[in-house]
Parts: sequence; C-alpha cells; structure tokens
Amino acid sequence: MSVETYIVGEIGQNHNGDIEIAKKLVDIVAEPVKDDLFGTQLRPMNAIKLTKRDLKEELSVSAMNRPYTGYHSFGKTYGEHREFLELSDEEHYEVYKYTKEKGLDFVDTLCAVGCLSIFRYFEPDRLKVASRDLTNIPLLSALAETKVPIILSTGMGGKPELDAALEVITKYHSDITILHCLSQYPSEYQNINLNTIPYLIKNYPEYTIGYSDHSIGIMIPVAAVALGARVIEKHITLDRNMKGTDHAGSLAPDGIRRMVRDIRNLELAFGEEGMFVSKAVKDTKIKLERSIASNRNIEKGEVITEKDIHLLSPGDGFKWNEKNMVVGKKAVRLIPKDEIIYKDMIE
Repeated sequence: MSVETYIVGEIGQNHNGDIEIAKKLVDIVAEPVKDDLFGTQLRPMNAIKLTKRDLKEELSVSAMNRPYTGYHSFGKTYGEHREFLELSDEEHYEVYKYTKEKGLDFVDTLCAVGCLSIFRYFEPDRLKVASRDLTNIPLLSALAETKVPIILSTGMGGKPELDAALEVITKYHSDITILHCLSQYPSEYQNINLNTIPYLIKNYPEYTIGYSDHSIGIMIPVAAVALGARVIEKHITLDRNMKGTDHAGSLAPDGIRRMVRDIRNLELAFGEEGMFVSKAVKDTKIKLERSIASNRNIEKGEVITEKDIHLLSPGDGFKWNEKNMVVGKKAVRLIPKDEIIYKDMIE
C-alpha cells in the first residue's frame, strides 16, 4: 500500500491581507474530494500554508520605497504593498485556530527571525523555509532551534546550498522535508527537472522528499508523486483573476479538487510491487478469456481430437495448455459446434 502524499495548499499571501479570504480558502481545502466516475470520497489536502514577513528584515530602504503602482499593487510603494498584505501575529493565530478546527495542519513560512514572534500565540505544525532563505543561516538556526519539523524548499539552490542548510538544522533535529523546486513563475517545463526527485530520494534517504510546484495546472505535481514525492505544495486562490501577483499562477477551487483527486487516485493505483491477477478482473476474465470449444458437432461416444477443437469465450472452461484433459477423451453426450467443452461433457 502506498504512503499518503502530504498535500499543502499554499495560500501564501493570496489572502490579500484579509483573514476572511484566508478562511474561505481553508474551507475549500478542507472539503472532501469526490471522484464522480466511481462516486468515491477522497481525502482532501492535509495542510494550508501562510507566509509571514518582518518588513524590517525584508528589503533595502531604496527597494521598499520604490514606486509600485501596477494593477497588482496594494500601495504606492513596494513597502506599502507588502505592508498591506501582512497579517499580524494575532491574525495568523486566528487562521491557525480556524484551520485546526477544520482538521487540517497549519504550516507557516517565516521569512525572518523576527517572525518567530508568532510563537507567543501558537506553534505551527511545520515551518517552511522559502527557497530564497536556503542560505539564510541565522534564520535556519533560529527555526531549527524551535524543534518544529522543517520543510526546506530548494528552488534557488543546488547540492552545496542544501548540504550547508542541513548541517545547520541537524544540530537541533532531523525532522526535515526537502522539496525539489524551481523558483521560476510560472515554471517552464524544460526547466523543472523532475528527475531531481529520485536523485534526492537516493542521496538523502533519511529525509522526506517532496516537490513545490510553480507550473501552471496539475500535471507536474501528479507526475512528481509518480516519481516518489511524498509532499506536494501548490499555490491556491479563490479566483485566478484576483488582484495580486500570485493568483494567476495558483489553483482555483476546481483546480484544487482536480489535483487532489488525481493525486489520491494515483496513490490508490500504486498498489504493491509484483505481478498477479487482480481480484478486480475476475468477472472480466471469465467473460473474455478463451476456453477450449468444439469446432464441429461432436457425437456422443466420439473421441475428441485436436482437429475438433478451437478457442472461444467465455473463459470458464479448459485453457489451451489443458488440452490434454480434452483431446483423447470420449464425449458423454452431444457437444454442439462452437460450444465450450466442460468437464461434464467428457469422460
């Protein structure tokens, strides 16, 4: 039986600074997913994720003060835009409580040491390190010291950066998930390199390996699970046309349901290693497989020869490799042409 994939719906800052939008996304994520073809209820995502920044540790003064007046801007400067999108510690706590009430885990990306102030109110189930902070040694050390399980995203780093980050974190604990990632928005398929997933599984067997996706659609996350990813992270939104930079590249409610449906069904499809006849094909096997049949009327008392037989469906009679149980035997009654020869028809 395959291991269940831990699926994280990344709200990030797609709440647009409004906790009610965040809660609506939690509601959507928490809904069981139905497969209409088979009428089955599938487990929804496992967690949602928010992002928290400390604007004092975000960008240079000049970068924060630069004009930012495009369609997706929530302020006249980039600093004002970022400030508008930030939820306070108390608001993070409110979304955390709401998430837990819905039976989901709560993951938080903390982008600065100052963001650890949320621990005054609650402890996230997991802490996420954004790709840009893979080399942020002071932050890695501060997050690891909490002993909360850590998810590391590698979208801007290679093996040296990853190994250096692991060296810091493992001084405190080893409950680490490594996410293959490409920090290109949206990610072009030729750059994604999904084969990094089996590479990580082989070279970092002591850690959980997953994938954080920035491609459009649901194909790549499902393929990542097929390659062995045990954690999937994907941006989500209420509406891909909403104002805000991440909405267009996120999954809207229908996309969320389709991705979760396909991942959960893929988990069911993995099965076990080996080759065997599935119980599910029992009826089909009987209906369609071939059995030894008469190719002419065989009279009672006649000895059946190989020239007298051929193969027809259904498959509930003798197979060709059992023809020695038919050839050379006498018919105990008339066997009409093109009928399956059963045990009670021969000696």
